[in-house]
Amino acid sequence: MTPSNLIRILLADDHTVVRSGLSAVLSMQEDFKIVGEAGDGEETLRLCERLKPDVVLMDLLMPRLDGVAATREIKQRWPQISVIALTSFKEKEYVEGALKAGAGGYLLKNVSADELVNAVRRAAAGQPSLSPEAAQVLIQKVNEPSTPGLNMTGREKEILALMVEGLSNNRIAERLTINESTVKFHVSNILSKLGVSGRTEAVAMAVKHHLVD
Repeated sequence: MTPSNLIRILLADDHTVVRSGLSAVLSMQEDFKIVGEAGDGEETLRLCERLKPDVVLMDLLMPRLDGVAATREIKQRWPQISVIALTSFKEKEYVEGALKAGAGGYLLKNVSADELVNAVRRAAAGQPSLSPEAAQVLIQKVNEPSTPGLNMTGREKEILALMVEGLSNNRIAERLTINESTVKFHVSNILSKLGVSGRTEAVAMAVKHHLVD
């Protein structure tokens, strides 16, 4: 396994024992490399700036700067870094806060080792991962009487369908033989027309309202 093929992971949690447990589980994977550990949000940002990890496993309740604020800052400064919220809380405000901040995944700390490993790989590929509890929160949020997305173009619906399949912008561009920048433009329009702030919410809404075949 060459360094360029490794998924570089940063662990952010204020409990040393939690970080040690995560490190032990993830380090068993040949394609994973733990590049750093942070005990609070501010340290997480400093390490992101220096290490540029592929994936950050982010606790939401940390001192000095909480996980939601740290996630928002990471996505603004380094949008290529994927963030997975890994927390003990399944309440609506935590789920919505993390996803609106830009987290691409939301998992509870009782997740199995296999589920965690798969979520990291999906995050590195730009694909969302949600615990059943987080998915339920999103479904409830988008359970509105009116059907959204009726003003989407045929191309936007085509791209939304590929988003539901879990394809990244790069993979969508390859599938449709168009530029990735064009895909990003369409994705931005899709999010706007659906009234959501991220891909994960768009996918949940598309599934809930049967917006794609």
